[in-house]
Amino acid sequence: MSIPFELPTDDRVLSPYTGYTRAHWEAVADGLLWAAWRWSTPGCALLDLPGRPSRSGARSDGLEGFARTFLAAAFRVAGADGDDPHGWLERYARGLASGTRSPGRDDTESWPLILDHDVQGQPMVESASVALGLRLTAPWLWKHLDAGVQDRVEEWLRGALRHVPAPNNWYLFPYTVAGFLESVGRGDGETAAARERALELMEDWYQGEGWYADGDGRAFDHYNGWALHLYPVLDAHLAGDTGQTASRHGERLRTHLDGFAAMFGADGAPLHFGRSLTYRFAASAAVGLGAVTGHTPLTPGTSRRLASGSLRYFLERDALTDDGLLSLGWHGPHEATLQPYSGPASPYWASKAFVSLLAPAGHPLWTATEEAAPVEEADRVLALPAPGLLVQSTREDGIVRLHNHGSDHVRPHEGESAAEEDPHYGRQAYSTRTGPTAPANVADNQLSVQVGGRRSVRRRIHPLGAGQGDGWGWAASWHRPVFAGGPPMVPGLRVESVTVARGPYELRVHRVVGAPPGARLTQTGWATGPDEPLVSALHGLHGWHPGSETVRAPQGTAYAPWAELPRLSGDAGGTSLHACVAALSGEPGPLPAAEAVTEVTADGAGVEVLWADGGGRTRVSFGPVRVTHTVG
Repeated sequence: MSIPFELPTDDRVLSPYTGYTRAHWEAVADGLLWAAWRWSTPGCALLDLPGRPSRSGARSDGLEGFARTFLAAAFRVAGADGDDPHGWLERYARGLASGTRSPGRDDTESWPLILDHDVQGQPMVESASVALGLRLTAPWLWKHLDAGVQDRVEEWLRGALRHVPAPNNWYLFPYTVAGFLESVGRGDGETAAARERALELMEDWYQGEGWYADGDGRAFDHYNGWALHLYPVLDAHLAGDTGQTASRHGERLRTHLDGFAAMFGADGAPLHFGRSLTYRFAASAAVGLGAVTGHTPLTPGTSRRLASGSLRYFLERDALTDDGLLSLGWHGPHEATLQPYSGPASPYWASKAFVSLLAPAGHPLWTATEEAAPVEEADRVLALPAPGLLVQSTREDGIVRLHNHGSDHVRPHEGESAAEEDPHYGRQAYSTRTGPTAPANVADNQLSVQVGGRRSVRRRIHPLGAGQGDGWGWAASWHRPVFAGGPPMVPGLRVESVTVARGPYELRVHRVVGAPPGARLTQTGWATGPDEPLVSALHGLHGWHPGSETVRAPQGTAYAPWAELPRLSGDAGGTSLHACVAALSGEPGPLPAAEAVTEVTADGAGVEVLWADGGGRTRVSFGPVRVTHTVG
């Protein structure tokens, strides 16, 4: 699909991997803004974009359109030191005056009030974008607003300080509002309290290795970059704060990027994992933020290659409608990718990627020659014990895979219900080239126990460790299988799972404990479309019936309108061990997964395999879980 607005000519000398320069980023920001502003109300307070409304309603969606595009405009103008050739700030100034004249009123322009998250919470989310946009553009917008408009905007924003956020990254929204108010001399005890509370929670949620849980529990996903790192680090940068707290947050961002940089495919795609994936290239926000603030282990050329690669990836894969609007989906529109809170303007949280524009034209982010992304340098396996993740990438096909043994998005107070299964967290593995199948279809990358005709799903994940060696790595977890249509669990039933990654191969080993007589198991592999240049392979080693079958997922994935996947079947009862080799490859021809392992030995304590081609010997033991790998 062609991009519905004009971009500069590619510069393959400065940017040999993507062709994109700073001028491309400015042109994309302007193109997105022009398209969105066609749908504004007469007073410019709401941008009522066409499409499926969110559960918050059309008025909240209109505010979302204003706030999220304002963030793109603010990065665009602030990065140009106030140069605003298209007059974006004049439009937003009009909208600020119109939207705050009578908040909560049912008329053409008024913004909804900010209330508690479970009453009318979405405006609190948008207040952070409004506040950040105002802070970024204060010399050219805020300082020129009438005093009465300033007072009305402040009063509306203070609704975020006086109401209850959702128990996760939402606490950073009042934090950001308070930061803006303090930056323009309107701080007080209320703003200080909001900031202190958010920082306290951040310390509780920090799990190490640069990873925050998104609230209490174990939800690790892209919110780490585009929210949990972005708001506090950018706040400190704008304030010129180099104190202890700011430095700690900066170092955490640096640590996060050391691993996160390995999670982009050679085609520029971020991992298709977690919620709010319709925000698309917002996934590169942390990369740009690190380059702008200096809190990054990456060279400027690598940072630009990752950020520009992600931006170009989506622009060239139908993320934009014919009218130039960001659609609700991943490539094009895709209902299964969405959450109920997503409305027509939700994709414009992608505006956070334009934080890169805060680096001026002469900054090394824009002047250095692009360098290879980590996935393009060598095959690698990276274990992240804190979030319980294992990253596996292969240079030849540029695919990155994520093996999930620690992120479940189940809050501590919640029960485990199969009806609440989330394909974007519950599957064993995700990648930059495949998406999970929809809930109504056969689940990809899943170990399922079947008892009495009912199949289980995985909800709460209990990590058991992760580690790595030279060219290989592992991660492990356990879960209690959860069933629908009857008793949610079988007493005593649990599954312990280990993934060992080496090259393009994944050794998947499970110990099923407490299975009732007659229980059956299935293990599925990667879901791919029939027209995709991908090979998904699954080969049983121990505890599975001979051969695998191919099953269909007619609802497809975010990458393919129709998909198929391999599946193994086996029997269980009491305690049993099951091992297989899975693989996803972009290489032509069939992947010889059946030839990856030449010897398999299983006993009551674990499984040992000998890899082909002198790849060494791997032993997976249970009770407790232990993984060893020897070569020679």
